[in-house]
Amino acid sequence: MDFLLPVGLTVMGYLMGSIPNGMLMVRLTTGKDIRQIGSGRTGGTNAMRAGGSLAGLATGILDVLKSLLAVGICRWIMPGCFWLDTLVGLAAVIGHNYSIFSIDWKDTRFGRIPVFHGGAGAAPTLGAAVAFWFPSLFIILPVGLLVFLFVGYASVTTLVSGLTVIILFSIRAALGYSSKWYVVFGVVSLGLMIWSLRPNIDRLIHGTERVVGLRALWQKRRNPAGGESASTPDEHR
Repeated sequence: MDFLLPVGLTVMGYLMGSIPNGMLMVRLTTGKDIRQIGSGRTGGTNAMRAGGSLAGLATGILDVLKSLLAVGICRWIMPGCFWLDTLVGLAAVIGHNYSIFSIDWKDTRFGRIPVFHGGAGAAPTLGAAVAFWFPSLFIILPVGLLVFLFVGYASVTTLVSGLTVIILFSIRAALGYSSKWYVVFGVVSLGLMIWSLRPNIDRLIHGTERVVGLRALWQKRRNPAGGESASTPDEHR
């Protein structure tokens, strides 16, 4: 019984994280399949591209809440079990990135294999961090918004948010205010983000990543007849 409860909570974290809010929101608002639009990911940024600002905002909030609730339930059932908080939080991020509710099948030489769709993990990472320590919301979110608006790359925003989680909980752990397990959560979550964002990182290196935020508005004002940047087609990779 002592073994089954942590396993059950971890599975719960994965299933809650797997809820494809972006796919559902875009389907409800436009009837389109978000997996066929833009980057093909189901997170808030692509939901905004596919379904508009409200769909993107709603997706982002729901993606934060699903991991926050998963970790919150774990902390309520097994308080003080920091390694399990971390495991459930990571399960929610993995579920978000590789959702069991969003599977396609790919034909290979070895037969048909499942392809799991999802996001990059920023929102559920934030949700779990908020469950670990609620004031982290007022540090991680503003940092992410500033990077989004002024640096102008959604992928960089995701990576900086993940790095902020590591720094924040490393400081808290060093001061004795929180568990070192939460630093482990931050490191593994950032690794999952980097893996999911491999195409974006490649585009960043080659200078073809899509610009967003205030930089996108500035470029549009400077070149009103140019439409979207030439890098936009790369979003379909």
